[in-house]
Amino acid sequence: MTNYDYMALAWFTFAWIGFAALTDGRIQTKRMSLTSAMNHHRKVWMRTAAHRDLRMIDTAIIAGLQNGTAFFASTTIFAIGGCFALLGATEQVLEVADDLPIPLVADRGAFEIKVFGLIAIFAYAFFKYGWSYRLFNYTSILFGAIPMKDERSDDHTALEKAADRAAAVNTLAGRHFNGGLRATFMSMGYLGWFAGPWMFLGTTTLVILVLLRRQFFSAARSAVLVETSSS
Repeated sequence: MTNYDYMALAWFTFAWIGFAALTDGRIQTKRMSLTSAMNHHRKVWMRTAAHRDLRMIDTAIIAGLQNGTAFFASTTIFAIGGCFALLGATEQVLEVADDLPIPLVADRGAFEIKVFGLIAIFAYAFFKYGWSYRLFNYTSILFGAIPMKDERSDDHTALEKAADRAAAVNTLAGRHFNGGLRATFMSMGYLGWFAGPWMFLGTTTLVILVLLRRQFFSAARSAVLVETSSS
């Protein structure tokens, strides 16, 4: 671990935390992120569903969100298992690294430290996905607790409050899912560390630039904001 390694690791941590704060809205900017715009639509969705007579499509959407979260959670388990398998084959990996033209890390101690760091990232992602799955489950319960509009025809405030409760938990579930997905993306940048600190700096910066473009300058954001600005 050289000073350059510590510098690259500090940039990785700072970039991760800063990007998370930007997309979650904890740092206010003039340009709304795609995540913040979608949080607005989650609330609109729940309020619209509260006034629907038939809500089967809404329950199907919630089930789809749960299934997607479960898929990513199971994927991180496989990734963690692969990392432990990599630790068991350290000598073979280092022998292969010596024959490659790319200057991969060739020190056993440094290699194992970096693999444990990768395991920590995937473990963090798993807990994020797991809690997100649980919150989507709570969302389905709160959604089922929303009374039918005919039952609350004389009290629209109570109906909207029930919808807002479901929307709040749904938004929180989405935030934790995004946190897990962000960790998965950042693990791609972390892999550059195996080729040295300068490669680590480069891959981290590249991943952050791609994510920033998707959140603040993508066609998806423009399409979502058309509805957000008019609603």
